[in-house]
Amino acid sequence: MRKTLLLLGATAGIAALSAFATGPATREQTADEQVKHVLNRLAFGPRPGDYDRVRAMGIERWIDQQLRPDNIDDRATEQFVAAHFPASQMSAADLMAKYPIVNAAQVAARRAAQGNGQLTRDDSMQFMQTARRNYQFVAQLLAERVARAQLTNRQLDEVMTDFWLNHFNVYAAKGQPERYFLADYETRVIRPRALGKFRDLLGAVAKSPAMLFYLDNWQSMHDSTRPALASDARRGAAGGFRRNPGFGRRPGALGGAIGAGGMSDPRRDSLMQAVAARRPKGLNENYGRELLELHTLGVDGGYTQQDVIDAARALTGWTIDRPRQDAQFIFRAQMHDAGEKTVLGHHLAGGRGVEDGEELLDIVARDPHTARFIATKLVRRFVSDTAPRALVDRAAAVFTKTDGDMREVVRSIVTSDEFFAHAAYKAKVKSPFELVVSALRAVNAEPDTTPRTAQIVARLGAPIYGHQAPNGYPETGDAWINTGSILNRINFGLALAGGRVPGVSVDGWPDAARLTSAPRDSQVDAVIRAFLRGEASPDTRKILMSGVNPLAASAAKVDSLGIPVAEVDDGDEMMSSKRQPQEKGARRMGMLPGDPLGRGKPQLRGLSQIVGLALGAPEFQRR
Repeated sequence: MRKTLLLLGATAGIAALSAFATGPATREQTADEQVKHVLNRLAFGPRPGDYDRVRAMGIERWIDQQLRPDNIDDRATEQFVAAHFPASQMSAADLMAKYPIVNAAQVAARRAAQGNGQLTRDDSMQFMQTARRNYQFVAQLLAERVARAQLTNRQLDEVMTDFWLNHFNVYAAKGQPERYFLADYETRVIRPRALGKFRDLLGAVAKSPAMLFYLDNWQSMHDSTRPALASDARRGAAGGFRRNPGFGRRPGALGGAIGAGGMSDPRRDSLMQAVAARRPKGLNENYGRELLELHTLGVDGGYTQQDVIDAARALTGWTIDRPRQDAQFIFRAQMHDAGEKTVLGHHLAGGRGVEDGEELLDIVARDPHTARFIATKLVRRFVSDTAPRALVDRAAAVFTKTDGDMREVVRSIVTSDEFFAHAAYKAKVKSPFELVVSALRAVNAEPDTTPRTAQIVARLGAPIYGHQAPNGYPETGDAWINTGSILNRINFGLALAGGRVPGVSVDGWPDAARLTSAPRDSQVDAVIRAFLRGEASPDTRKILMSGVNPLAASAAKVDSLGIPVAEVDDGDEMMSSKRQPQEKGARRMGMLPGDPLGRGKPQLRGLSQIVGLALGAPEFQRR
């Protein structure tokens, strides 16, 4: 089995990067390779005709166009999303009105108040029905992510949105309120700022209900040994209780409405108070720690445990207003630790309010460690798993010089000699999300308006909004490559070509009609040109000609999506213990229900079989 895995060459690109040290003086990739490269790195793979369009336009012009997404007409994508995924455009308030939160404790309390005693069978049925309805809008959010990535003409902007959603990871199954915040988080926080200034993005994330709830900062407050900031209306009027307008009914620039005093209204805050009542009061370090370790400076960013504590103290009082209505950021003075603080050598004077958190974000956003940490992650995403040091240095310098202008940082990376080096070509392994979307684009599929394609992404190991830890999914290929995961990828290709993915038919591929009755070798040649851009090893061509992949032929059982899977040994991390928490959370959120692709291994012949095997080939698995 291991020998077969190596034969398939799925990790060859990763191993080749170990010798990658410094960038070349000139571009090493051929003109043809450069076009393929940008379509696989700066987009989610080519659609039929994309290769010729980009080559005719020129890659420099295409890259510049993609770096300016507002100038790209994408009305068709927006119209499709609005028509089929309305939940993705709704505010938390509208979602809660349409899909109300109902839990057993609330029903029991209402029964007790009415003197009706214990819960009835009807109560239980109502609770279950409400829970099922609530999963409907979550399913829309997951399906929208896949469909938008498949459809949009603003491909680089979507790649960067995917990058930031993973960098600033939140977990849908954190608790009931979290899922109501996801649409705003993606639509109004991350997506509009994906190629903007890092400090603006960092501030919007810090004030987002999704992040405040996920990392528990909404309940973080001064402890009994620290002075609290007095809450008075005059301070509120001066700006002490600012909301994030990205979560109001009128999206726009940072600034926005002023809170009217900062005192909690029990009727408005009943949900959060009920949750908070079950948790200890006082300082919560979760967000302060992840802000430094994962969002800005990096694990080697030179901060101390005391920096973490003082960062968390600076962010006390940053919480959520009206969580059951429009769920906006609000600063509550009575929760804030007003004592003096020192973060990374910067002194924060005592007696201040929301200014503490704003200055903290300024400090970490402009720290040299942050410039290097973000540059390293972007180089790893776009160039290679072992990020070339010289390119990281240059990208970090651009970050610092432009005050974190992500458009210019990305430009410095994707126009570099290292980006166009031989060692970078086909060296990255596609994540499950990238694999599924690139396959859909390759066959010119109709976008799926059901949650089934998103469920396939989850089955391949990366449920959307399903990573429990704040570090997000790995950016390196070794996390996705093992016997079981490769087999699942091979059989995903066969399932897709067999018509088991909604919206997909090999007949939709423009060349299908003329090839249906062609000889097998002509079909294989055409599929290699179209899906593998003419690059297939002798072993891959042999598999396409024979119609048998030796690894897929060894499958012993079928998973819940109808995809055959391998018996997995304890060394296959993604298919054993390390994958279980992701799968458990995904099931709880309804990400892996039922059996949408049907049972049994698809029996394919002719052109569909060749296309399915090509999508499972190592040449397609790499980007």
